[in-house]
Amino acid sequence: MKNLFLFLALLLFTTCATLTDSTVQKVANTMSPKKADYALVIHGGAGTIRKENMSAEKEKAYLDKLNEALTVGENILKNGGTAADAVCQTIMVMENSPLFNAGKGAVFTNAGTNELDASFMDGRTQNAGAVGGVTNIKNPILAARAVMEKSEHVFLTAKGAEQFASEVGLELVDPAYFYTERRWNSLQNAKEQENKSGYLNYDNPDYKYGTVGCAALDKAGNLVAGTSTGGMTNKRYNRIGDAPIIGAGCYANNNTCAISSTGHGEYFIRYAVAHDISARMEYLKEDVATAGNAVIKDKLVKAGGSGGVICVDKYGNVAMPFNTAGMYRGYAKPGERVVKIYEE
Repeated sequence: MKNLFLFLALLLFTTCATLTDSTVQKVANTMSPKKADYALVIHGGAGTIRKENMSAEKEKAYLDKLNEALTVGENILKNGGTAADAVCQTIMVMENSPLFNAGKGAVFTNAGTNELDASFMDGRTQNAGAVGGVTNIKNPILAARAVMEKSEHVFLTAKGAEQFASEVGLELVDPAYFYTERRWNSLQNAKEQENKSGYLNYDNPDYKYGTVGCAALDKAGNLVAGTSTGGMTNKRYNRIGDAPIIGAGCYANNNTCAISSTGHGEYFIRYAVAHDISARMEYLKEDVATAGNAVIKDKLVKAGGSGGVICVDKYGNVAMPFNTAGMYRGYAKPGERVVKIYEE
């Protein structure tokens, strides 16, 4: 009897151990966390953003504008609107502000012009649209969405993109609309620094990555992401960074998450940062925070790249990892709102 008891105890122990190691983990991976009614996350760029370089007035201006953008998008989602509309309207708030390197606040190229890029992706259909190097489209994010919805293409550039925008009725402006004294002075400072040192110093505040972006989950469970930028101060040769590149600066998949990136675009392109985060979630079954940190704070750092991302998964969980001194960022969910600038 004693031996039988020991045998049964051993069998029970072995069964429990097996259950703990495999079955329980399998069950945990298939359990669906409770979905938030909606979620919205934004960024206004990452880079050398330090509190000691920010006046109280300027800090307040950024926080106020981030909150304004969140309010616009959250109201759309709260009232049953689509993630697509929320992303566009939220980004337009930032594109229309001279505070951010997108739209009105776009930085200048080496030639003294403004060349803007944007992307947009629908996680339900996996369709996407993007524009690059445009000079007279007031809100490039609307052009990116229009490419997705009103053309058979994904990526249009320069004069062709501008012609398309005109044909679909988007608002065009004189390129002078994008002039701001602050960005013009940044170009002069960048040129002066380059002439003195012979290279571009990306720790210089003039090189902070001022891209804007938004990712949203709506009540229908659809994920959408969008990104818009003026690119890199003092850029040459019609350089285009990661912002309009699907899988680098923007990505959305209803099975995983929606992502918008901001950073040194060449690295985000080479490492397909946005898609990589989604892939880790899909294939390694990582949660959105783990996947985001693995790519931004480990893989990208080891490669020498800097920047950050904003992510929202299919349950409304938000992640905002970055590896720079700061990132303008925030999110809103039912009964919850966070807006931050510096590393904490």
